[in-house]
Amino acid sequence: MTKDNIILGIETSCDETAASIVKNGNTILSNVVASQIESHKRFGGVVPEIASRHHVEQMTLVLEETIQQAKVDWDEIDAIAVTEGPGLVGALLIGVNAAKALAFAKNKPLVGVQHIAGHIYANRFQQEFDFPLLALIVSGGHTELILMKEHGHFELVGETRDDAAGEAYDKVARMLKLPYPGGPEIDRLAQSGKATIDFPRAWLEEGSYDFSFSGLKSAVINKIHNAEQRGETLKDEDIAASFQASVIDVLTTKTLRAAKEFNVKQVIVAGGVAANRGLRTELLSQFEKEGIPILIPPLNLCTDNAAMIAAAGTIAYEQGKRSGLDLNANPSLELL
Repeated sequence: MTKDNIILGIETSCDETAASIVKNGNTILSNVVASQIESHKRFGGVVPEIASRHHVEQMTLVLEETIQQAKVDWDEIDAIAVTEGPGLVGALLIGVNAAKALAFAKNKPLVGVQHIAGHIYANRFQQEFDFPLLALIVSGGHTELILMKEHGHFELVGETRDDAAGEAYDKVARMLKLPYPGGPEIDRLAQSGKATIDFPRAWLEEGSYDFSFSGLKSAVINKIHNAEQRGETLKDEDIAASFQASVIDVLTTKTLRAAKEFNVKQVIVAGGVAANRGLRTELLSQFEKEGIPILIPPLNLCTDNAAMIAAAGTIAYEQGKRSGLDLNANPSLELL
């Protein structure tokens, strides 16, 4: 009988202080997240210095709660996984240094994890991966299509050439004077609006799986400005619905085309924008029609959390990957 691998994960890449204990990469024993949204809301976005300060204040409390909820002893924990990048450098440093201190004090192996790999592995809590698979990454700073032929293997199929989908959501939300975070607010508005405005879709050159949302963002901003100058009234709900329809159309169409071309057995969706109800509904509908299995994490595992870091860290640990106590935060760490 093989021994269970129990991994403690730590995540502080942005504005959530999170820790989690995961068994065998697919079972959550505890998952604690201290959000800072209320602290950053009045600034309309994340303030790095405030985020770092909150991480310092919350880290010990979150770790203690994580151990308590999981009902495990330190002797049972096999390794400590931590987000080393990408993210805000000050925020990352809090998590990395906490993980290094624990690894040294408890004599545990240390495993650095790439944040986007964590988002991908959030799907493993639902179902085991079936390779080859295609991952659609949609978050604040990333819009990518990644082909995976085995655990820990990432091949870039397409990426954003300018604004990521999440960035476009946030910028349009600011134009509509919606509260932070803007993405969920746009999604909420879109549910009661109609896609009556024909905003552009950036398909790029034939055969490309890259994305571009800068032109769409500019089109929305121009539409709002032109309406104001002419004294016209546009319904925010219709702007949100029309903008969201354009984003979802491009994401769904390109992902479906890539899934067919690479003949994948499974498609998974990862990142904060995976919580978007419009996107979830359309992806599930389109892929069900095509008979291609698709996984989308539950809402609490779409946004930043440490369970996903522990899950990705489990694979790295099982593959023999280790980080030294000289591990440092890397705010621009690449997945590939």
